[in-house]
Amino acid sequence: MAESVRTLVEHQTTFSAPFAGDFPVDDNVLSSLPPGTELLSANRFGQSKWTLTARLNVKTADGTAMAYFLKCAAGDAGRLMMEGEFNSMSELYRTMPEFVPKPLTWGKFSRPSPETYFFISEFIDMSDRPPEPNQFCTKLAKLHKTSTSPTGKFGFHITTCQGCNPQAVTWESNWTVFFGNLLRNVIKLDDAENGHWDALTVLEQRLLSHVIPHLLDNLTKNGRVVKPCLIHGDLWEGNTGTSYQTGNVYLFDAAVMYAHNEFEIGDWRCDYNKIHNRVYTRTYLRHYAPSEPRNEWDDRNRLYCIYYNILYSVNHQGQGKAVRQRAFDDMYYLIDKYEPFPDGEGPARLSDGERAELPDERDHTKN
Repeated sequence: MAESVRTLVEHQTTFSAPFAGDFPVDDNVLSSLPPGTELLSANRFGQSKWTLTARLNVKTADGTAMAYFLKCAAGDAGRLMMEGEFNSMSELYRTMPEFVPKPLTWGKFSRPSPETYFFISEFIDMSDRPPEPNQFCTKLAKLHKTSTSPTGKFGFHITTCQGCNPQAVTWESNWTVFFGNLLRNVIKLDDAENGHWDALTVLEQRLLSHVIPHLLDNLTKNGRVVKPCLIHGDLWEGNTGTSYQTGNVYLFDAAVMYAHNEFEIGDWRCDYNKIHNRVYTRTYLRHYAPSEPRNEWDDRNRLYCIYYNILYSVNHQGQGKAVRQRAFDDMYYLIDKYEPFPDGEGPARLSDGERAELPDERDHTKN
């Protein structure tokens, strides 16, 4: 997908108005900027596996210099990604405008081939270092606590994507059912991308039929309620930044949904994230205490981590085997604890010789 957009960018073309830089800007992008905006330069900015991105330097109608961030992706997947990101960032901005760059719009290139879509937001010059834990977790807890689902349900009104993969976010009143649907969707994607693994399928089916109802139904026993909280949905350090000018932490590249707040930080348990550092989880829990039953918090965190690990397996074939095996281990751990297989019925466990390893630069348990 990104390759087809790259072909477009590298294609020689002419423009109605000259500007500096190495990134050709489609007429529909130009017409989406506020009236009176003059484009001064457009340069490629950042790296992405599935999209192309650029910084647009402009002069506004009143002569003010400012910048926009532009993201482009091709095909039907590109449409889902750009529409989902615009709606995600808009929902976050409406709820906590101090936590995300302001989204402007999304749309479609005027050129018919390749069919390409774009997203535009405010550009904030940011460091890519991991966020300062206290500011980051204070803001995140505030987002979770103050957000209100417009339907009172879990989900979102637009399909959102992790990488280029759509999430199953259809509105659902029951968190157990909603999470089960989310997980089934990524399991299907994983099988299609990485091939069927019989032993993993056996564990997935038991997790879905036995463990998830046990763990997640407990959240609503004895009159307890799970609030649908607005979550970023893909919250690792690479989707955060710290403003050079103000020191404020921002989020971007969101894949939102209304979900149990604890689901957000299941991603932080994953070994391939620098935010795996336990200081982030400990700090967050100081600002948003675990749901009851508290003694099952770590098991819910492990369960939610399984979702992100399977998604990572889908999106990173080269490293996916090691992460898929981590999901396998976590499933077996939860099944052994809550709904063990009858003697002799469980699949064979992984031997040391079968294990794949993450590259050292991605395994942050070694840092």
